[in-house]
Amino acid sequence: MIEIRPFATLGGRDHGWLKARHHFSFGDYHDPARMGWGRLRVWNDDEIKPGNGFAPHGHRDMEIVTYIREGAITHRDNMGNEGRTEAGDVQIMSAGTGVVHSEYNHEPGVTKLFQIWILPDRKGVAPGYEERAFSEADKRGRLRLVASPDGADGSVSMHQDARVYAGLFDGEEHAEHALAPGRRAWVHVARGAVRVNGEALSEGDAAAIEDEASIVIDGGKGAEVLLFDLP
Repeated sequence: MIEIRPFATLGGRDHGWLKARHHFSFGDYHDPARMGWGRLRVWNDDEIKPGNGFAPHGHRDMEIVTYIREGAITHRDNMGNEGRTEAGDVQIMSAGTGVVHSEYNHEPGVTKLFQIWILPDRKGVAPGYEERAFSEADKRGRLRLVASPDGADGSVSMHQDARVYAGLFDGEEHAEHALAPGRRAWVHVARGAVRVNGEALSEGDAAAIEDEASIVIDGGKGAEVLLFDLP
């Protein structure tokens, strides 16, 4: 089963400094039919104006993945971590027993990013932070593992049996991902256009997938794709 979630159907709000679109219920946007997908709880498509960002605020018991589409974001937290994550790169914060952080766009242009929350496999873990750079060559014509439970293949690690892949596809480039029985997947087009199991998706669209043996990505036109393999 593949359910396409077109970008045009998303809820959201323009805060002036922030344009946010929500695939799942978040903040003052509530849709009881869209409360998450497997252990995936939040997927926000954010655009942040220069000199703006999220002031220090707290989280607990959540795995928070940030994927930068354009520009860069600067992270600071009360664990002493500070980092600048650029387009195509990944950061993950395990909120665990509690963490306070800020995320600001100190770049000259708009920063576009995905803010993604995944429910952890257990509560009360020690909080942590990682960031990792992935080049275009790493992702060209394949699904490159960028986040996993054990940090495999140089990916960032999370407290959940979930695996995150990123890929770039054009023309004849394609990839296939086997989906084990009982697992779900979420495929999201960060830019361009692509086919997912024959279904056409454009920038900002997503596909919620279950009861499929495999996921085939092809027909890319300047496509950047994220695939989440979820319990």
